[in-house]
Amino acid sequence: MDDVGAKKRRPGGRSAQVRARVQAAVIELLADSRLEEVTIPRVAERAGVHQATLYRRWGNIAGLVDDIVAERVGELAPIPDTGTLRGDLELAAVRFAEVIAPLGGIMIRAAALATPDADSSVTFHTRATQLQAMLDRAAARGEKAPTLTELLEGITAPLYFHELFFGRPADAEHARTLVDRLLIYVEASR
Repeated sequence: MDDVGAKKRRPGGRSAQVRARVQAAVIELLADSRLEEVTIPRVAERAGVHQATLYRRWGNIAGLVDDIVAERVGELAPIPDTGTLRGDLELAAVRFAEVIAPLGGIMIRAAALATPDADSSVTFHTRATQLQAMLDRAAARGEKAPTLTELLEGITAPLYFHELFFGRPADAEHARTLVDRLLIYVEASR
């Protein structure tokens, strides 16, 4: 059914441009300001967008942050299936380091703004389900696999916190080192 009066969304159209400018403004403000200084009026000014647009589309700063988190996590999909646990973990960790880790410190600070029913919670749950499926595939092949908690504690969390503690995002080499450490731990503990 074609609704003649309905607006058609175009990838890269005005809506996408506004979203990109707003997301960039939020990230810049979170990097340069105290958390309480990141407000809709400041985001609107920096992005060159009317405040009403931000309130209508995102509602508040937490909604903006949720949108950014959901997009970044979405960039990691799909979970790799290389045929080996090591290959899957390395590819996933390197991609995580490239996409998420550079914003890790900002995202951790922004987590204080998240709402309990936020889209990012759904996004993280979906991602956790995908990671668990990767671990289940490895176990089905007879490989010793870490638990999801071990994977998150051994790879994901250190990549998030790397920039916060060391002032620079983790790189691919560091991501692979974390995979090595996790697999050594799994081998020794199983």
